[in-house]
Amino acid sequence: QVHLVDAGGGLVQAGGSLTLSCVASVLTFSGVSMAWFRQTPGKEREFVATISWGGSTTYYADSVKGRFTISRDNAKNTVYLQMNKLEPEDSAVYYCAASQRWLTASMTTPSDFGSWGQGTQVTVSS
Repeated sequence: QVHLVDAGGGLVQAGGSLTLSCVASVLTFSGVSMAWFRQTPGKEREFVATISWGGSTTYYADSVKGRFTISRDNAKNTVYLQMNKLEPEDSAVYYCAASQRWLTASMTTPSDFGSWGQGTQVTVSS
């Protein structure tokens, strides 16, 4: 089990930027695939992005491709989500997630990840 603490959410105007961070408490962070999901009230938790153990492989949802960037710093046990050109539709609670499986492109559902952060609210005003 990996303990995750995510942070960095807030209120931003449409077109603005925000960076989320997630710190993991785990012995070997470099052996953990990381992800960001988001959720709005009444909807399923939605895949945003994933990153492989070493950071060389990333996958993105079509809705955020070209605007969001996932990255990680294994020395700091931290994964980031840089969000640019934010739209009101990006408003949600964002969750980081971890899996000790080798990352594949098919890992896009919440059930693929066993550990979760507490979530951080992102609100984009129009």
